[in-house]
Amino acid sequence: MKVKHALVGFFSLALVGMAQAQDGWNWPADEAMEAQAREYNAAYVDYMKSEQFVEATKPLRWLYVNTPSLNESIYINGIIVYHGAAGIASDEAKKKQYQDSVITIFEMRKANFDNEDRWIENKAYYSYNYYKANKEKVGDALATFDRVVELNGNFNTINLVAAYFDLVYRHSAYNKAFTKEELLERYEKLNALLAEAEAEGKDVSAPKQTLEQLVVAMELIDCDFIENTMGPKLAADPTNMVLAQQIFKYSIQYKCTSSPTFLTVLEIIDSESPTFSTSQVRAMRYMQNKEYEKAQPVLEKALTLAENDVQKAEVHYDLAKIHGVAGRKSAARSSAQEAAKLDPEKAKEAWTLIAQLYMQSYNDCRKGVSRVEDQAVFIAAYNAYQRAGDSKGMADARSRFPSKEELFTESRQAGETHTLACWIGETVTLATRD
Repeated sequence: MKVKHALVGFFSLALVGMAQAQDGWNWPADEAMEAQAREYNAAYVDYMKSEQFVEATKPLRWLYVNTPSLNESIYINGIIVYHGAAGIASDEAKKKQYQDSVITIFEMRKANFDNEDRWIENKAYYSYNYYKANKEKVGDALATFDRVVELNGNFNTINLVAAYFDLVYRHSAYNKAFTKEELLERYEKLNALLAEAEAEGKDVSAPKQTLEQLVVAMELIDCDFIENTMGPKLAADPTNMVLAQQIFKYSIQYKCTSSPTFLTVLEIIDSESPTFSTSQVRAMRYMQNKEYEKAQPVLEKALTLAENDVQKAEVHYDLAKIHGVAGRKSAARSSAQEAAKLDPEKAKEAWTLIAQLYMQSYNDCRKGVSRVEDQAVFIAAYNAYQRAGDSKGMADARSRFPSKEELFTESRQAGETHTLACWIGETVTLATRD
């Protein structure tokens, strides 16, 4: 012990010169008090450097009580000391006492030095690790994270956002602290923090994944919640684009796209800031509801928003279906042909649709004068099915061709050409079914 005291005295003398040369030290005016403060300051530093953290707490405690504004270093190093002491404590109660002291040191630093924004994120880190599983104190830890955002806007260590939402999750689970709407609001705010950090070039993949996992674990969002909770809120405030965007995102994410609320959201978003996707999906919903007169202008708008030929082909194909349902067969064929031309992958569907239009036109186009000429419409359908690569459709159309006897009776021959009347207007080569 004498050796130790001698070393403490040696370091005290050595540090006197250093301390006097530094700025920001507020030594006591009383000489005896100053000497004791210098000795205890040197002693705790000595203990800290040798990782004797429990021993270091004793001179530190004296400094906190008697010289709380001595220098900010006693608080910076105090975190190291008390956290280190907690790490080696075998008694659980003692460990918690040291951990509580770490948080208290942050509060003392705040009381004596006006720079909370510089270290509040560190306090949040320790609060999370100490109190995340503590039902009584998890709310205090969460409040510290709230304070980080209040002071600094975001986190320098962006992975702490995952810890932030974990505290929200735990506080809700332990203490029923939030409604679903409040949880959702928290989730959206933290997602916004991640988006901001990502825009600055930070890797947010890990915290983002944690947020999504916690949302699933909380069973926060489902179709009923979207329809029965978020939907009425939007109905009360249809100009709330933030809420509309949330509902749109969640409806897609959780496969809740068949609800009336989703269609309402589509209409709001597509009217306010349309994209190809919003217009296309909106039109599809109208088509599912058989509201074809509403779908057509929306599809025509989608056509102007399409970014490539594949998207344009999709729109032309949907327009072909609408024209077909409305009895505008010529317009339907034109749209289907345009779809096939723009996207070879769409050609089979497009030519099948054209073939079906021809098949359905028999009663509309037949004149009842010549069976051969009336049945030639099925030859046109056969040709369209052939272009679609639809062998079943080809067989069906061929079964309706005129027979050899019918050609003979009308003095016609296989191989002759015939131009179809009505809206079809195509020239086909006569053939028989037998």
